[in-house]
Amino acid sequence: MSTFSIFLVLITIVCFLLIVVIMVQNPKGGGLSSTIGGSQMLGGVQKTTDFLDKSTWTLAIVLIALILLSSLSFTGSLSEADSKIIDTTEAAAPVTQPAAPVAPVTPAK
Repeated sequence: MSTFSIFLVLITIVCFLLIVVIMVQNPKGGGLSSTIGGSQMLGGVQKTTDFLDKSTWTLAIVLIALILLSSLSFTGSLSEADSKIIDTTEAAAPVTQPAAPVAPVTPAK
């Protein structure tokens, strides 16, 4: 499995988690976050809404970082140097040497 494939799987997982965290939130405070705990502490550390807000930002930053790292790990198998289209067009149209210029013929007097 290539590095790019690993990044692709990680990006997919982070996207799914980001969708779930965003869907749980409700900006008016009446969504699933209020039924889970509302103003109670989640894990004894923070309120549920604060946790969801920080989770959203963290997952968004992780997603951007993974996308940037995956672009760096992309080896460029479709790069211009390895292009099969360029190879086939060069083979189809062989390069010919330009003909030597013909000297103009001057009429004999």
